[in-house]
Amino acid sequence: MPELPEVETTRRGVAPYLLGKPILDIIVREARLRWPVPPDLGARLRGATIVSVERRAKYLLLDVGLGTLIVHLGMSGSLRFVTSDTPVQKHDHVDLILPDTVLRYRDPRRFGAILWHPGPPETHPLLLALGPEPLSADFDGAVLFQATRRRGSAIKLAIMDNHLVVGVGNIYANEALFLAGIGPLRAAQDLNRTECDRLAAAIVQVLTEAIAAGGSTLRDFVGAGGQPGYFQQSYQVYARADRPCHACGEPIRHIRQGQRSSFYCPRCQPC
Repeated sequence: MPELPEVETTRRGVAPYLLGKPILDIIVREARLRWPVPPDLGARLRGATIVSVERRAKYLLLDVGLGTLIVHLGMSGSLRFVTSDTPVQKHDHVDLILPDTVLRYRDPRRFGAILWHPGPPETHPLLLALGPEPLSADFDGAVLFQATRRRGSAIKLAIMDNHLVVGVGNIYANEALFLAGIGPLRAAQDLNRTECDRLAAAIVQVLTEAIAAGGSTLRDFVGAGGQPGYFQQSYQVYARADRPCHACGEPIRHIRQGQRSSFYCPRCQPC
């Protein structure tokens, strides 16, 4: 599933070609996504100009002045620029027609979403209760420390909770915990302030490096230009079960937490 780095990579890829452009039309071939595409979307947006392209958590926000087009890539969604005569493939569900190009939404599993919100995006029900952005000034060790004081759940599960901090998906949670030297099974409320400082800094570092690498190649994910991400080439623990730790040589362990895979070094990350 595309996570924050993959979505941010997509945002940076599409933004220069969308800003200031009028929407000539919207073609919806398949409205049955995770939530139905609004039937009047074309009528609402035809002729509107895109004034900003932002991201909140894993949602892309296209502000057209009258409201916001909210795009979620789901499990397998992607956005690509194509020419108007590019043949339509089976899973090409929505086209945003611009003066000189077409932004095409492709989603084989149809678990993504394209929604319209007439008010400020932060008031949409899907965005209303989200935690702070990890790459913003609203998140640091102090914030993480306060947010975990009454959390008895494992720290890995806690940092993957979008109510605590957004966008720390499974891969990046594994990698940040290794960088911080914190075991994934530790109770969140047991971390002291110094450990929270280390973990918050590690989350920022891992996500920043992943964005710079174009994200990870996760099954169907590619960037807006069709290129895969390369962050998986620098994984320290994720998907490296039984292989030696890069830091100490101890075999990496694999466990299940909350139906997700966790990888950690028992020597570098004591639980």
